[in-house]
Amino acid sequence: MPNRKTRPGAKTVLSIAEELERLAQLHESGAIDDQEYSSAKARILDGPPAPVKAALFDDFGAGSATMDDETRRWAFLLHLSVLAGFAVPVAGLVVPIVIWQLKKPDLPGIEAHGINAMNWIMSLMLYSAVGIVLIFAIIGIPILMALGTVAIVFPIIAAIKANNGELWKYPLSISFLKQHG
Repeated sequence: MPNRKTRPGAKTVLSIAEELERLAQLHESGAIDDQEYSSAKARILDGPPAPVKAALFDDFGAGSATMDDETRRWAFLLHLSVLAGFAVPVAGLVVPIVIWQLKKPDLPGIEAHGINAMNWIMSLMLYSAVGIVLIFAIIGIPILMALGTVAIVFPIIAAIKANNGELWKYPLSISFLKQHG
């Protein structure tokens, strides 16, 4: 293989040109964002020797994303914890808040997920109160049935999206809390 340096018993090491080309492909495919692209490019051009840089691309870029993986994992759990209220009353409110507040200093990406989940929980509580009041007008029963369905489905969708690295805004969610900056 041209431009590849190997030594007996060692992994194949990419040349700088190959690393830059692979980095550009990751960026174009959306696997890494602009900031990750710039940072990785700077490390390739100015950074440590090639064997260390080659590790950056293990598993198509996942080797460099441990913090991102942890954020995705905790965001996934945060959204699923909204369902805890079905098993233990008030847990669907308390557990997401606890996860959000404990993890946001270490994982800045969790902030948006926490705000998103809290906005959904507060919206759901408001809609439920309106549905309860409307029970006397008969229309409250189908409203509460629909709310029960989306109260299960929406956190599952948000958790799956969070696990894929996406922030999914709950439909029908009122923005009580907004993200700073």
